[in-house]
Amino acid sequence: MMNLRVHIDQHSGFCFGVVYAIEMAEEILEEQGYLYCLGDIVHNDEEVNRLTNKGLKIICHDDLKDLYNEKVLIRAHGEPPSTYELAINNNLTLIDASCPVVLKLQYRIKNSFDKEESIYIYGKHGHAEVIGLLGQTNNKAVVFQDINELDLPNLPRNITLYSQTTKSTDKFYEINQILKENGITVNTNDTICRQVSNRDKELRDFAEKFDHIVFVSGTKSSNGKVLYNVCKEKNSNTYFISNPEQVDKNWFKNGESVGICGATSTPMWLMEQVKERIEAF
Repeated sequence: MMNLRVHIDQHSGFCFGVVYAIEMAEEILEEQGYLYCLGDIVHNDEEVNRLTNKGLKIICHDDLKDLYNEKVLIRAHGEPPSTYELAINNNLTLIDASCPVVLKLQYRIKNSFDKEESIYIYGKHGHAEVIGLLGQTNNKAVVFQDINELDLPNLPRNITLYSQTTKSTDKFYEINQILKENGITVNTNDTICRQVSNRDKELRDFAEKFDHIVFVSGTKSSNGKVLYNVCKEKNSNTYFISNPEQVDKNWFKNGESVGICGATSTPMWLMEQVKERIEAF
């Protein structure tokens, strides 16, 4: 049996937006035994499974069109205006758990659109939050996840730049700099959630303290991919897993230290299960 020192990063785990959405869901599940949720409540399969076992029913936008007179949870990522219109037409009660940071960003983008600004959003194509942001502009804003997607010489000379809330701050400012170097006047709106971007700095310090890092995240989590790479840069012995069964005891040697951390969509109970599995070695 190996003797391993295992420590969970206390800064990891759900951000307040996700905590808020899950608490809201659990409250209604206790009251009525079921609740519809538009899209995965969080980008973590293990947590989604836990809540579906309690009666959460995950539906997509196509399902929503055929749903009437029910309660539907809007998750932390937010939704475009069309979802709210459909809810009124179908007599749906929306339990709105949109993250306050996302709602503020939606409002600012809508304001820019009303002023007829050229809006560019640094974000992941097709991401739930980005769909909600695009909806504020009648889908007219330009979304890009890499600066190479933009035809810089033919861009408008004045643009308004926003970011999906979970993007890397460093990358956002790098993009900002490239645009300016290409003679573009940029009205920059740093709309990255500090609870997420601070994780970046905290994880750099955390990853250096251990022989190995086990990073726990759902495969759909954008934030998870970013933070995993932050750890990997600082500690080459970093492993990405989504559940405890994926931990391989051959990764470790007797007497080594192991740090466990995760994304803003990773529940603490899951990291604790990973710790128990490693300690069982």
